[in-house]
Amino acid sequence: MAGSRGVRRVVRWGLRHGVMRQMVRRQARSGELGGRLLTDPAVIAEPYPFYEELRERGRIVDTGLALATVDHAVASEMLRSPDFGTGGRMPENLPGFARTALRFGGDWALGPAQPPSMLASDPPDHTRYRKLVTRAFSAKKVAALRTRTEGIAEELLDGMARADGPSDIAADFAALLPATVIAEMLGAPLDMRDQFLAWGEGAALSLDVGLSYREFRRSERDIDALHAWMLGHFERIRREPGEDILSSLVAAHGEEALSEDELSSIAMLLLAAGFETTVNLISNGAALLLEHPDQAELLRAEPQHWGTAIDEMLRYESPVQRTGRVAYRDAELDGVPVKRGQFVIAHLGGANRDPKVFADPLRFDVTRADAHKHLAFSQGIHFCIGAALARMEGEVALRALVERFPDMRAAGTPVRRRTKLLRGYATVPVTLDRASVPA
Repeated sequence: MAGSRGVRRVVRWGLRHGVMRQMVRRQARSGELGGRLLTDPAVIAEPYPFYEELRERGRIVDTGLALATVDHAVASEMLRSPDFGTGGRMPENLPGFARTALRFGGDWALGPAQPPSMLASDPPDHTRYRKLVTRAFSAKKVAALRTRTEGIAEELLDGMARADGPSDIAADFAALLPATVIAEMLGAPLDMRDQFLAWGEGAALSLDVGLSYREFRRSERDIDALHAWMLGHFERIRREPGEDILSSLVAAHGEEALSEDELSSIAMLLLAAGFETTVNLISNGAALLLEHPDQAELLRAEPQHWGTAIDEMLRYESPVQRTGRVAYRDAELDGVPVKRGQFVIAHLGGANRDPKVFADPLRFDVTRADAHKHLAFSQGIHFCIGAALARMEGEVALRALVERFPDMRAAGTPVRRRTKLLRGYATVPVTLDRASVPA
């Protein structure tokens, strides 16, 4: 039995990642841009010159693996168009052997990259899921969370102030603040916070393509562990419901009732999305302010710019670097024909530096008037449901950080996270001037 499960896992890895790894390597050896983005460490670490190569080649480019764009208008048009979807309902386009292999591969882990995840679902399922979840992220609910978020930020900064030696903004602050907020929103115990972060890191790997078999196993293991914990949590909620979003989802009935897999998938996505984007926003923002101390000083002197500053951080270093869509019918993007079944990648990090939209796009400017035009939260029906929460948490966290430690300085080179799709830092070491911290 164990051997059979192992074979099925190898089949799943091969279908999702193994074949793609071979294609990507061939493309990279031939110098194609698509393969380089996924394999070249230099390009992965600093993708922006790659985006400019794409921009020079046209508004929509065949990279050898898929069509791709870094054009702001084209990306926005595709993300809003009903002619394009996540690909969850296109299995009929697969060759017969691939469909057979899919069946043999057995059940996939309930990760964010396949249905019933909202990221991988299209209407009508996506519409039903989003309607149930939207109310938890309303402007009123987010505003009510602000005071609690400020308290969490102060508690974490107090801990950093008391610690000896350098601190790590990514691990000691950027990860813990949003993880605490979302755990409380989901009615989960705070002593699970570190475990959620570990499981979430494995789940985030599943969003990348071309994983090694070892990475794939780790991803499935973490997703399965989180799924098992969620099923137990639902039972606890049924016995003792609360005021949190999961209690309302578990209690949904009639046409709104969710299956156990749908409940778990939505809960895991809320948990991961509730801190993944925000962790990267806070760590990216902190690193940018360390690199641009004049901008940090401006924000301390003129705090009315913080809302714009958060949008500029999202524009300049998009936490999610790309998203993809499949053409569900023959269509056009900016007059370029796209055939049914073709895959198009919108490189959000490149679109957010489109000079046709943002003047002097390589300049980091926390007062940029049009920073809000970024696509960091996507567009259309898949616009990030937690965008308002992420903005609020980012502003609260970074404002508290720069005001509490005005003399904070880098204590080493920040280290990027390993994921290719998500862009943030694993470590941002800093030295704090603890003499300036009130007792």
